[in-house]
Amino acid sequence: MSTLLAAASLLNFQSIFHASLKAYEKRTKKDLLAHPLAARLHGCNSPADILAVLQDQVQEFEQSRSVDDRLTKWLDPTVNVLYAFSATLGEGVGLVFSPAKVIFAGAGVLLLAAKDVRESQDALVDVFERVENFFKRLETYTEVPPTAAMTDIIMKIMVEVLGILAISTKEIKQGRTKKYLKKLAGRTELDDALKRLDKLTQEEARMAAAQLLKIAHNAATGAPKMGLSTGSVNKSQHRTRCLCLSQANGGVAL
Repeated sequence: MSTLLAAASLLNFQSIFHASLKAYEKRTKKDLLAHPLAARLHGCNSPADILAVLQDQVQEFEQSRSVDDRLTKWLDPTVNVLYAFSATLGEGVGLVFSPAKVIFAGAGVLLLAAKDVRESQDALVDVFERVENFFKRLETYTEVPPTAAMTDIIMKIMVEVLGILAISTKEIKQGRTKKYLKKLAGRTELDDALKRLDKLTQEEARMAAAQLLKIAHNAATGAPKMGLSTGSVNKSQHRTRCLCLSQANGGVAL
C-alpha cells in the first residue's frame, strides 16, 4: 500500500470510527471515551494489561451468576486479535484512544450493565461466545503483513464490533423483563450485526491465508538468492498449508 493510499485509508477509518462512536453514544446515552474504564485501558501497553483490566469486570459479572469460564474464554482471542488490528492501523489513528481500547471499554461497560440484570446474563454470554468463535479463526493470522484489502476489512470488523456492543448495551438497559431479555441474541438488529461480523472475519481469514501462500511461494522461489536452506523453506510452506487447512476447517488448529 502506497503512503498516500495508506494515509487516505486511515483518514477514512478515522471518520468512520468517529461516526460509530457517535452512534454508540446515541444508542447507550454514554460517552464511551469519558468512561473511567476507558481511562484505565488507555494506560495498557499489551494484551496482557488489557486482559487484567477486563478480568476485573468479568469477575464482578460472574459474582452475580453461577461460576462460568465462558466469558474468560471469549476474552483471549478477542483481545489478541483486536489489539493486533489496532497496531496494524496505527496506535490511535488520530483518536484520543486506540480503536481496540475503545472497543474493550465498550465490552466492560456492557458487562457492568448486565451485572444487575440476571435474566440477560445467559443471553449475553451466548453473544460473547459467537464473537469469540469469529475471532478464533483470525488468531493464527495476526502476524501476516496485511494487504490494502485486508486493512479495509480490519476497519470494518472493528466498527462492527463496537456496533454489536452498543446494540447489546442498549437492549439490556431498556429491557428489564425476563421475556424481553431472553430474546437478546435473537433481536433482528443484533443478529444482523453478528452475521455481518461472521462474514467479515471469514473474508479476512481467507485473505490472510492467500497472503501466507504468496509469502511461502516467494520464499521458495527466492530461497537460493536469499541464502535460505531448503529445510527452512519446506518448514515454512508446511506451516502455511496447515494454517490454510485450519481455515478451511473453520479455524480449528490442525
